Amino acid sequence: MLHTLSTNALDSFLLFLFNHTNYMVIFSSIAVYKALYKSFGGFAADVVAGIDQEMKGIVQHPKVLGPLAGFQLEIRGLLGQDFLLAKEKIRNPSFLCNHFDVHNRIIMIQMQAAQDGVDIISLSITPNRRPPGIATFFNPIDMALLSAVKAGIFVAQAAGNTGPSPKSMSSFSPWIFTVGAASHDRAYANSIILGNNVTIPGVGLAPGTGTDQMYTLISAVHALCNETILANDMYVGECQDSSNFNEELIQGNLLICSYSIRFVLGLSTIKQALETAKNLSAAGVVFYMDPYVIGFQLNPTPLEIPGIIIPSPDDSKILLQYYNSSLERYGLSRKIVRFGAVASISGGLKANYSITAPKVMYYSARGPDPEDSSLDDADIMKPNLVAPGNLIWAAWSSLGTDSVEFQGESFAMMSGTSMAAPHIAGLAALIKQKFPHFSPAAIASALSTTASLYDKSGGPIMAQRAYANPDVNQSPATPFDMGSGFVNATAALDPGLILDSTYEDYMSLLCGINGSGPVVLNYTGQNCWVYNSTIGSADLNLPSITISRLQQSKTVERTVTNIAGNETYKVGWSAPYGVSVKVTPTRFFIGTGEKQILTIMFNATMNNSVASFGRIGLFGDQGHKLNIPLSVILKFS
Repeated sequence: MLHTLSTNALDSFLLFLFNHTNYMVIFSSIAVYKALYKSFGGFAADVVAGIDQEMKGIVQHPKVLGPLAGFQLEIRGLLGQDFLLAKEKIRNPSFLCNHFDVHNRIIMIQMQAAQDGVDIISLSITPNRRPPGIATFFNPIDMALLSAVKAGIFVAQAAGNTGPSPKSMSSFSPWIFTVGAASHDRAYANSIILGNNVTIPGVGLAPGTGTDQMYTLISAVHALCNETILANDMYVGECQDSSNFNEELIQGNLLICSYSIRFVLGLSTIKQALETAKNLSAAGVVFYMDPYVIGFQLNPTPLEIPGIIIPSPDDSKILLQYYNSSLERYGLSRKIVRFGAVASISGGLKANYSITAPKVMYYSARGPDPEDSSLDDADIMKPNLVAPGNLIWAAWSSLGTDSVEFQGESFAMMSGTSMAAPHIAGLAALIKQKFPHFSPAAIASALSTTASLYDKSGGPIMAQRAYANPDVNQSPATPFDMGSGFVNATAALDPGLILDSTYEDYMSLLCGINGSGPVVLNYTGQNCWVYNSTIGSADLNLPSITISRLQQSKTVERTVTNIAGNETYKVGWSAPYGVSVKVTPTRFFIGTGEKQILTIMFNATMNNSVASFGRIGLFGDQGHKLNIPLSVILKFS
């Protein structure tokens, strides 16, 4: 039996997956979805949904839900009766501001998860600021998750939507698997074809106008009733009230509406504008972007009638210039006597797969991992890897009120690192099914060492570097952008070698931090004197090596364990700029279940304060390939 838990502090979702089917039967054992995306910089709730054809109806897990005192718990099926979902609603809004209470409840959830034999946790909450104190690891969330890892639970945590600035990471600790967000190659392209043969791209999950017929364009501000005066309602162009408009003028034509900052703030809605267009019997609706809405990234939005949203202010100007130049006016009165602009809408319901992917999304939080509140860097790579997190089809409650645009919908297309983490949770569950003896660190290793470094065209994975025009401001991703790379689900199920770590290793790390004894005792109830030897972060047996300060030279070791058949490996590497690297041995044979120590020697060849990156590659003669990323920040020769 495999149990999976997903939790979030805002509109939290708790779900346990019960698998009674044979492993690797993906469609009948596990799928991963998201159900809510809040906003960039905020939190998103996630759902890790288990599909089991043997289970019908909705099942409650009383041991898990019982301790959550003060919560209204609601069990609801998603996507039919084969999905189990426990949605947690917060009765007291002040809960959101009481971080101590949030942390206490998260700790309760982790403790109960461990008691109930949960194998996987998907977590879409991070500290809202860098924790104070001697190390970022010492915060209630991370330390509660350390207890979960001690119980053998793998934890996938969303990196946060605070990118693309360096050190924007909010998931800190080596026992947590931190997931960033990347794009995929599916896109829904909508466009409007103007009568002057200009095509303008846009968004909108909407039908097209059909056939080759062109429809007259009518701006909302030019179709007002006699009783409506533009000066009295400066927002009338947003099409929020059908009583303001002349139905005879709009009927059968395309209504042009303004998309202003009020839509971003939720004061006006696309859904209400669509209702206006339907009430006026419009053939469709066209939204142009107000020039004051700068840099806003608009996701595909469901439109019930033919329609399009033009997200670019520049493209919106092209539309309006064509429209205004096609108006015929009478004499000095300037009264409009003919609307000459025409257009058709192609529609955006059909997906295409032509875009280059994956790429690291601009909002995905970046490393290096901050060691403490003084912004020193930890010898730990974050994020661990990236997974699909942008424009993800997500299960959505038709009764949900969090987004007006998706009310009544069963699915929504959402974005964020909270969309990426459940992908990893689902894959971790499959790895755990195939390798029941795997520790959380072994699962993390299988995911990391097999990750892809290239996009689908064979080029390097790119990382967006700016919120505005992100596709223009991009460059090759580094380990501080994408960790080990983009998750490779197939390869992760057959990693060949793994790098493992234990709870005792993490405790040795924590006890090695100067002055940490009382803090460790407070969080874990254990005395550091039990751990006679301590280690630094770089000495953890992680599937990556990060050195924040290289003082002339440093030697680290990594131990690999063979979980496949007998195999001979060759070792190669590329050194970070300003550093020489030597790995021994360069070739080794390893039998099933055997271990091999790799010794890696770093020497600084120059003084440099810019992070540089390299990789160690292990290439087996039976087809297994492993990549271990190298990151060196400060170098002193």
